[in-house]
Amino acid sequence: MVLTDRRVARGPLPEVIAAAVGGGVRWVVLREKDLPRAERAALAVELRAILADVGGNLIVAGPDPLGGGAVHLPAAGPYPPPPVGLVGRSCHDEQELRRLTTEDYVTLSPVFPTKTKPGYGPPLNTRGLATLAQVSPVPTLALGGIETPEQVEACVEAGAAGVAVLGAIMRAEDPTEAATTLTESFHQAVTRLTESYQQAITPVPQSWHTPAEAPTRGLRPTVPTEGSSLTARSGHGRPQPPTARLSTATEGHQ
Repeated sequence: MVLTDRRVARGPLPEVIAAAVGGGVRWVVLREKDLPRAERAALAVELRAILADVGGNLIVAGPDPLGGGAVHLPAAGPYPPPPVGLVGRSCHDEQELRRLTTEDYVTLSPVFPTKTKPGYGPPLNTRGLATLAQVSPVPTLALGGIETPEQVEACVEAGAAGVAVLGAIMRAEDPTEAATTLTESFHQAVTRLTESYQQAITPVPQSWHTPAEAPTRGLRPTVPTEGSSLTARSGHGRPQPPTARLSTATEGHQ
């Protein structure tokens, strides 16, 4: 997932998003809340057209979907969420997670210190992310200060179903290359966890008679796969959106 910020983007938003989509991004959160509604709605139409070509989703920050069917809400509200096809919410602690009702996913932030909001936090770091991901009733996307493949992999290993970024794409000289690098890191991390989990649930052969003869295994079973969807695992029974190849939304809290 990519969050937009035209003020730090190196080019017009439609061009930056088109380049990111070329690198594998499939979910985009339109922020730009300071724009007049008419201008923001026109931008939403333009970005939806870019994402429609690859089966992606445009998610609008705030309760107004601007003619679409997906919104991302702040932790402060509204409650309950508007009745649209896909609803996300920004969360930062366990108390906010307990307030969830019909949301399909959440972003957990800030995982790392951010350039967009220096001093915002304190950061969860991967340990805090893992704790909140375990108690969240819906799939979680890591958000905040995520810019490197190593950070993406660490978030997946901590239990995040996806990764959300802002600056890593908006500030990139080549958004396609940046998105490709992060997307590949995401899929590689998911593949490793999936393979480890599959090994962990493989029955132990009868020829292994002592613990010393069996290989060491162990992994939490909540491993996302490329073919899964966030809403499919959220338990709310809503229509399932196309799978996000890269969940990237850093530094931008809704």
